[in-house]
Amino acid sequence: MTFGLRAALPALLLALCLMPLPAAAQERAFVQVEAQPTLPAARAAAERYAAEFEAVAGFPLASGWYAIALGPFADRAEADAVRRQLFAQRRIPADAFVVEESRYRAPFWPETAATAPAALPTAAPEPPETAAAEPTPTPEPQREETLAEARAAEARLDRDARAEVQTALAWFGHYAMAIDAAFGPGTRRAIEAWQAAQGLQPTGVLTTRQRTELVTGWLAELSAFGFESWRDEAAGIEITLPMAMVAFDRVEAPFVHFRPEGDSGVRVLLISQEGNLATLFGLYEIMQTLEIVPLEGFRERGRSSFTLTGQDARLRSHTYAEHRNGQVKGFTLIWGPEEDARMDRVLATMRDSLRFFGPALPDHIGQAGASVARPDLLSGLEVRRPERSFTGFYIDADGKVLTSARLAEGCRRLTIDERVGARIGLRDEALGIVVLEPEEPLAPLAFANFAMAPPAPRSEVALAGFSFEDLLTRPVLTFGQVAALEGLAGEAELRRLTLAALPGDIGGPVFDRAGTVVGMLLPQPAPQGRLLPEDVSFAVGADAIQSLLRSNGLRPAALPRAETLPDTELGLIAADMTVLVSCWN
Repeated sequence: MTFGLRAALPALLLALCLMPLPAAAQERAFVQVEAQPTLPAARAAAERYAAEFEAVAGFPLASGWYAIALGPFADRAEADAVRRQLFAQRRIPADAFVVEESRYRAPFWPETAATAPAALPTAAPEPPETAAAEPTPTPEPQREETLAEARAAEARLDRDARAEVQTALAWFGHYAMAIDAAFGPGTRRAIEAWQAAQGLQPTGVLTTRQRTELVTGWLAELSAFGFESWRDEAAGIEITLPMAMVAFDRVEAPFVHFRPEGDSGVRVLLISQEGNLATLFGLYEIMQTLEIVPLEGFRERGRSSFTLTGQDARLRSHTYAEHRNGQVKGFTLIWGPEEDARMDRVLATMRDSLRFFGPALPDHIGQAGASVARPDLLSGLEVRRPERSFTGFYIDADGKVLTSARLAEGCRRLTIDERVGARIGLRDEALGIVVLEPEEPLAPLAFANFAMAPPAPRSEVALAGFSFEDLLTRPVLTFGQVAALEGLAGEAELRRLTLAALPGDIGGPVFDRAGTVVGMLLPQPAPQGRLLPEDVSFAVGADAIQSLLRSNGLRPAALPRAETLPDTELGLIAADMTVLVSCWN
């Protein structure tokens, strides 16, 4: 809870208690703390509460359930003040709420209902064991103010009370203008929207009862969230957090972790590190590899900030970070889908209260993410792993990548180098290849130069591939020979190789000794009822690839090369043009 809210509560409670009401508008109220489906269960619950509170009542509900409540109190304002006090002491559930006495039926507990209002729950007199239980008469329905009376009551509000109404309307999503305590057209439209949402006549003027319900409803939600201003001197971040839902856990640079409080399922990360724009954009890519950021969602990368959202059937998250004064700072909010409506308000509160100051987290606090090349955990967060990863290679200066069509089968998201999203620009199932187009501009260091003629049989070739998928950051060269210029069934577009490839090598370029591409590795075939030797591999030939690309408007490079390259130089060419491609689901 922020300092401003703490300071406002006494004035608000006083205003609620002193707010002028018509004499007929006074009605006693209860704090409902629980409901049970059966009468025996409800009696047992009432007994539990009666062991701690003196004034406990139970009422049958129209739904067939049974309510357990504390009270009665003189009016809603008094009941809500007690509700907030008891919730702050963690003595009643967070979802306890205020109910007017007229909404209840004759009580089942105690056998004679309490007859006097109470500032705090007080004991109801126990009836003599021989006395017959008499139901409490149901009070007459409360008379609502006329429009003229509502206008007159509104005119008596001071500036703070008007500002509270606007703040409550903004909290419930009906008001988006400045909190200026002036009830102009924008405020009137917001009041009408709130009244319509409550099933009330949209007059644009709140009656005293409606105003009390609006403001106390806002306070009830604030109490359930437990908003407090959190100032982290080490991270240099100040932000309002829902401390009834999260609790400080630990620091592992560049994150300050907040774990769920109870069973809320809500988590928060504060982001703080020294760095430049490259650090910011690197974080943007890294965050998308984490399990806390589902694949589907809105992504926006600006000049000096980014917003990253994710959602799936079990998880939601929202990340905002920006670069300022040599620092990258921000936050991530994580929750379950059942909390969507409430988290909109939490997210708005966190975003509006976010302030940066002072230093950033030093890298040595906790375990810095950059200290491990490819961890399963990044600064205490689980890294998402792709469903499969193959090899691809650049075929032009725009960053288009050629790889195996097997990669794209049943894929929700494709990436180049695990950081750049990609879409399928061309697919040919007959040859088993796809061309991936990057979703953002790429400038590869090199791209394929295709051979102008088939390689000679028994000539030496080298396969570049991510044999061990993402465990290494550079491709591996595997050497072998061209065994035949056709497949086992005479397929002219295939090249049979004597080369022991691994699954991660699929889609990789096959080079001759001059560094030109003579083919692309295909998945190992599985002839029915046969198991091929491990060193038998197949590649689609460069001539078939070039023909397909040209027929689709692409212009692959094909320059003659005759000089035999040493292994080290061949490895450099392969590293510049070969890339890891991944399927994510």
